Amino acid sequence: MKFVWENTVIALIAIGILYFLLNKYAFGPLFSVMEKRRELVKQQLSEAAQTREQAATYVEEQKAALQEARKEAYDIIEQSKQTSSKQATQIIDLAKEEAVRLKDEAVRDIENEKNKAVEQLRSEVGAVSVKIASKLIEKEVSTEGVQGELVDKYLKEVGGRS
Repeated sequence: MKFVWENTVIALIAIGILYFLLNKYAFGPLFSVMEKRRELVKQQLSEAAQTREQAATYVEEQKAALQEARKEAYDIIEQSKQTSSKQATQIIDLAKEEAVRLKDEAVRDIENEKNKAVEQLRSEVGAVSVKIASKLIEKEVSTEGVQGELVDKYLKEVGGRS
């Protein structure tokens, strides 16, 4: 095998021309497309990071809102407990006052009925006394024995009515 310098020079010139043409017409647009693709990927990564940050911020806001809602719910429950406790106390106080009022009313009614009964008993005793006196006068009994019997009879009548 023989080495030919002319063929090597022609091959090198052909490679140089091919490289020039590829650089001018193929590599430029190819690198341009690759650069655009790199910028697009870079932009998408930037947008993804920004979206991730927004999502993290949104999650934190939601956690804070949820915590606030829980606090408000707890406050409402506590306020309801206090209100119900106050209402229960008021109802108990009103019931006690009503019981005292009813008791006082019942005591007054009992006292009134007692006074009426005593008054009625007095009037009956007075009527019976008048009857006894009239019977005594009618009989004009002068002996103590008969008068004693009438008094005993009267006492038995009064004792039987009470």
